[in-house]
This record gives sequence, structure tokens and C-alpha cells, in this order.
Amino acid sequence: MAITCIITGASRGIGKGAALALGELGANVIINYNKNKAMAEAVAREVISLGGKAEIFGADVSDFSACQKMVEFAIEKFGSVDALVNNAGISPMQNPFDMTDKEEWDKVFAVNVFGTFNCTKAVLPHMISIKRGSIVNLSSVWGIVGGSCEAVYSSSKAAVIGFTKAMAKELAPSRIRVNALAPGMIDTDMNSHLGKDDIEEIKNEIPLGRIGTITDMGNIIAFLCSDESGYITGEIIKADGGWC
Repeated sequence: MAITCIITGASRGIGKGAALALGELGANVIINYNKNKAMAEAVAREVISLGGKAEIFGADVSDFSACQKMVEFAIEKFGSVDALVNNAGISPMQNPFDMTDKEEWDKVFAVNVFGTFNCTKAVLPHMISIKRGSIVNLSSVWGIVGGSCEAVYSSSKAAVIGFTKAMAKELAPSRIRVNALAPGMIDTDMNSHLGKDDIEEIKNEIPLGRIGTITDMGNIIAFLCSDESGYITGEIIKADGGWC
């Protein structure tokens, strides 16, 4: 039976990679987007071309009521929600801590932390009722080791790790698994501000000699969403080519 998965922030980047990987498995995918409907529609077409089914849903994950409506939409379209990928996230420009203000912290935590909280809170009554589910939260290597001049982003991603570990223990009796993926340097729009020389310098620091792709990350997420990872929960999977 095909699984149904909601992926937040799936119109591009790692979310898109996850949608395509799940499409190859024949999954039903809800592609969440915030602003760019056209990009979400393009991803949906790709998912369908790979053998999956796809619907798009526009919602700001920092709005709990919007997350509830998204879950209701998924159940109406496909009958259940078997997996949730909390991928939507934002990253501000690098700045020393003393040059960041509360407004910036509030904005990052609203999406990266409370977006994860909102979507999880919205889907849990359904997953608990069917006694199954897989939740994959997107953290970052900076949430593990910390990043200089990235205190707000690192803190938000560390919060996701703590949330993942706690929820994995809490939800295990309901047969709901909760894991997190902590990517390193990935070729996405979030890192588009880096110049060619910066990228080459980072590649030289990575033992595998390359930066990651959305396909690399998507394949891991698809595995964590599937029954193939049925005995894995509470794990923080660092995927950085050995960088950190």
C-alpha cells in the first residue's frame, strides 16, 4: 500500500528532493509551499511522472490553523497521513550574535521550531488513532556542532534535535517513529549566496570531496519514511560527507 506523506517546504531544495524520492517509491505526496505555487506545481508534475501521486497545498507552517487544514486536506485526498517531513526552514545571513536582534530570532524560530511543532501537533491525533507513522525533522550539522556567526540558526536546529529525541520516546508506544536528518553543505538555494571560491574551499574540507545534493538527502528521508526503517527511531542522522 502506498504511503501518504506531507512534506513542508517541498517546492524546492531538500523538500523537493524528498518529494521526488518518495515519488519513485509510488507514494502519495502532499507538497507544501508558502509562496511559490508554480514551483510546487512543477514538483507535483515530476512526482507524478516518477509514478507517485501528488497534491499541492499552500500554508505558512508558523500558522497552526493552516497546518491543521493541510492535514485535513491530505486525509480527504488520500485517506490517511503515514509520514510527515518537517522540512520548511529559513536561514538568515551570517552575523555575529551581538548584531542580531530579537525580531530575527523570533522569525527563525517561528518557522524552524514552531513550524515543526505546529505540523507535528496537527498530525498526531490522526497518527495516534491509526497507531502508525513516521516523522522526519530537518535539523542541521550546525544544530549539533554550532556555527560561528550562526547562533540563531544553530539554536533553532538544536531545538529540533531535542524535540526529535523527546518525541521519539513519547510516541514509540503508538508505533510512531521520530527521527531527524542533519545535513551538512547541500547544493540548495539556502547556500546560493556562497561564491565559487567559497564552495571549493568547503569541498576541500569535506572528506568525500563534494557537497551534498537534494537527491542524497531525499533518499535518506524516503528511507526514514518507509517501512524499511521500521526499527529506527530517535536518531539524528548526520549527512555531511564527513565534514563535521
